[in-house]
Parts: sequence; structure tokens; C-alpha cells
Amino acid sequence: MKLLGLVMVIFAVYCAHAKVYFREEFLDGDEWRSRWVNSKHKSDYGEWKLTAGNFYGDAEKDKGLQTSQDARFYAVSARFDPFSNEGKPLVIQFTVKHEQKIDCGGGYVKVFPSDLEQTEMHGESSYYIMFGPDICGYSTKKVHVIFNYKGKNHLIKKEIKCKDDELTHLYTLILNPDQTYEVKIDNEKVESGSLEEDWDFLPPMKIKDPEAKKPEDWDDRPKIDDADDTKPEDWDKPENIPDPDAKKPEDWDEDMDGEWEPPMIPNPEYKGEWKPKQIDNPNYKGVWVHPEIDNPDYSPDSAIYKFDNVGVLGLDLWQVKSGTIFDNFVITDDVKEAEEIGKETWGVTKEPEKKMKQEQDEVKRKEEEEKNKEQATEGDEDNDEDEEVEEDEEEDDDAKDEILTENEDDESKPKDEL
Repeated sequence: MKLLGLVMVIFAVYCAHAKVYFREEFLDGDEWRSRWVNSKHKSDYGEWKLTAGNFYGDAEKDKGLQTSQDARFYAVSARFDPFSNEGKPLVIQFTVKHEQKIDCGGGYVKVFPSDLEQTEMHGESSYYIMFGPDICGYSTKKVHVIFNYKGKNHLIKKEIKCKDDELTHLYTLILNPDQTYEVKIDNEKVESGSLEEDWDFLPPMKIKDPEAKKPEDWDDRPKIDDADDTKPEDWDKPENIPDPDAKKPEDWDEDMDGEWEPPMIPNPEYKGEWKPKQIDNPNYKGVWVHPEIDNPDYSPDSAIYKFDNVGVLGLDLWQVKSGTIFDNFVITDDVKEAEEIGKETWGVTKEPEKKMKQEQDEVKRKEEEEKNKEQATEGDEDNDEDEEVEEDEEEDDDAKDEILTENEDDESKPKDEL
């Protein structure tokens, strides 16, 4: 009983501290419009629609916000009670499905301070965090992780590859108070590290000593020419020589064609440029390393991770080909809770969605095969018709020849035989 009581206390403490600040799964139909605000900064933003798309694991649970117009900017956001992540993790999680075979467009979210004017949100609006996939052509297929620090946006120095297929994927960013981070895709870690090492938030701790210079007598050549090595006397041969088997054409006219010269061919005895052999340098001192000193401009900051007024989540992006679906948004301070929510949502519908997509692809494949067969059959019929026309023409020609022959014969007969 005592053990059970202790477990209950621990569970109660855990629940008291775990906090989900924002969660959106679009399970109440068009009511999402009362929670999300479209920006009016531009008059031609693309329109969002609520749909599970062309294939899904659950027709209701997989409904999300989908971009619906090609070559448009999109800007919509949702507000929640503002909070600070000081002293605790910050987890941002959502799902993205590029069912349109996206060629160029964003699939990321932005987290804003609560003082954002949502109707005026646009590409230059100051944000805290930008996170998620971005695809454009073959060269850009990455996960953005951008933090704003002291008014400047800082991009991660690592390259994180995103998913570029047509299925739904779960993206998770974990920001820890010990200044570490983790990026997960489909609940699997794909990158992690420290904020100070993987972003240029702060000046480097060490810099090269501006007073230090490599000594003039420092020899950093590991190999040198052998001074005793000499070029052989028979080394120098021309690179190309006249073809000894070539013969002047018999119709060559020197008055007209000029003096005949045989064509040139590579010389089999050519040895290339001579260089003395290399030997170990007896004076080699190794690679000179520039000594470093403490950077006077460096000042540690243990609060790089901290954002004091988190209050808005927004979708502010551009898409050439529309069709991306965003769903299952979660902002929390509990890593385990986010993982469990991911399993309850994306984890439950991912396999049925994949199966439905495979079935649709198989139907399309068979339809394409039938179409190709029909086209091939039509082509064969056209060829048969062409052959029949050719045969008819040949028969007509033969008939004409017979008539001409009969006429010739008649003309060659005497008049009294006609």
C-alpha cells in the first residue's frame, strides 16, 4: 500500500508539472475558424481548407489545414495563453503531409511572442522559433531550426534532411534548459547537440592570437626534392611524332594542296615532365598551429534557450504547388507527453494511410497499363488499315497494268483481227 501511495504521489506531481500549452487536431469541423486567424497583411493570401486529403488512415482524425491554391503565400495563426519556458523543456510538434508531390514550398511552423498582431502577420514578422521541413527542387530538402536571439535569426549549422515523400510525417523539436536540443522525425531522433556549438549565437570562446606569427624558419614541408636526383639523358622526348605509317595520298597536288606532312600521333616514348623524386624533409617541424587566446568579446549566456512570452503559433509560408496538410499541433513542456500524443495520433493512422496510398497507386498503375494496351491496339489497327489500303492500291495498279497490256496487244493486231 505504501508503494502504491508513493506511485500515486509521483504521478500527481508529474501531472501537476506537465503542461500542454497548445493542442490542435481539428476534430470539430469548421469550428477551427474561430481559433485560427487569417492574416490580412496581403490581399491575395492562399485559402486554407479542412480535409484529410486524397488518402488517409482515418477520414476524421486525419483532417487538417491544407493549402488549396498554387503559387501563393499563406498566413494563418492561432493564439494560446502566453508562457515562459524558463527552467523547463519546450516541445513543438506537428504533422505534415505533402500529398501533392511538392516541388517547392514550406512545411514549417513559426512560434511568435504573444504580442503579435495576428491580422498583420507576414514574412518579416519577428518570431521566436521557426521549425519544420522546407523543400525546393533537388537541392533543398531540409528541416529548418531557426532561433531568434537578441533580435537576430540564427540558422542551425547542421544539415538535417527532411522527408520528401507523399505520406504524413511527425516533426518534433525539443529545447532543453541545459542549452541542448533534439530534433525527431516520426518519433525517432535525427539530430541533437548544444545550442552554443550548433548555432552562432555567441562569439567564439577562443580566437587566434593576433600577436602570434609563424617563425620565418619554420619548415612545414614533409617532403622535399632529392638534390642528388638527376634527369636521365634520354628523358626528353617529344610528346607527339609524325605517324611513320602514314603515306601521302596519290592525288596530292603540292601546287594546289601545299607541302604534304604526315599526321601527328602520340609518342610512345614520351615520359612527360621530369621531376626529381621526393624524400623526407630532415628539417620538417610539422604543421604550424596558430596559438589561441581567450576571446575578449565572448561572454557566456545560460539563457539562450529561454523565451519569456510564447503565445502564438503560425503557418507563414510559400508554396508553388498546393496540397500540404498540417495537423496534430502540440506545444508542451513535457517530452514524454509529446511522444505519447504522437503515438495516439500519427502513430495510429500512419499504417492505414500507407495502405490506402499503396492501393490507390496500384489502381492507377493498372489503369495506366490498360490505357497503354488500348493505345497499342489502336496503333495496330491503324497499321492494319494502312496495309489494307496498300494492298488495294497494289490490286488497282495490277488491274491497270492488265488493261494497258490488253490495249497494247489490241494495237499490235492487224485491223482485220479487231
